[in-house]
Amino acid sequence: MNDCQMIREAVEAYCRRRGIAPAGWSPRAALIDMDGTLIDSMRNHTAAWKRLADELGLDADRDEFYLYEGMTGRATIRLLYKRAKGYEPVDEVCDELYVRKASYFNEMPRVSVIPGASEMLTRLTQRGITRVLVTGSRQLSNLDRLDTDFPGAFLHDLRITAADVTKGKPDPEPYLKGMELAGGLSPEQAIVIENAPLGVKAGHDSGAFVLAVTTGPIPREALLDAGADLVFDTMEQLADALPALLDGRC
Repeated sequence: MNDCQMIREAVEAYCRRRGIAPAGWSPRAALIDMDGTLIDSMRNHTAAWKRLADELGLDADRDEFYLYEGMTGRATIRLLYKRAKGYEPVDEVCDELYVRKASYFNEMPRVSVIPGASEMLTRLTQRGITRVLVTGSRQLSNLDRLDTDFPGAFLHDLRITAADVTKGKPDPEPYLKGMELAGGLSPEQAIVIENAPLGVKAGHDSGAFVLAVTTGPIPREALLDAGADLVFDTMEQLADALPALLDGRC
């Protein structure tokens, strides 16, 4: 199957699921994850989480934190405590522990941007697609660098972080709030760009069309199982496919 056929079939399947005509599908906003999608930060995040878990006596494998990507810090800490100790810490304790985890992340070398992320954002901008950041993170060191790494790509009032939601990914709330920020759009007017199963599920359950990219060890099958409409092996491939997807060339 060539790329054009793959795109066409994915759009047709999405439109059938949503009960709309393919000719009427016209995205106006892209709701975009940050860690592992824009910034190659997950290796450092998993190392920081593993260090915190070890210090607290919470048995955890470093790679499992890739599966928690997109969850809020509070949710991740509660999951670890519930599994290991049978209870969940209160918000204040979770927040203190997350600050410690964030400090461990900040001790590590600065991470690079995901290859192809700038091209992806440029192609969205050129087509008048509103870009909304939707991240489960409150890692200020990453949020603060968006303006320098991707100048003009994300307006400050078009960002959803863990501080803006009551339920993080995999709940669809972050992406539904992203649609509100983009102008009260319907799910059929939005696309989601993600790299993790929990984020993909959140996007799928919000009703948006979901593009996923494998930027870490999670296999493409896991992204498809979570509800991705299209999965790409690299962000460069996703960026190259955007003109055909958004311009209706297929």
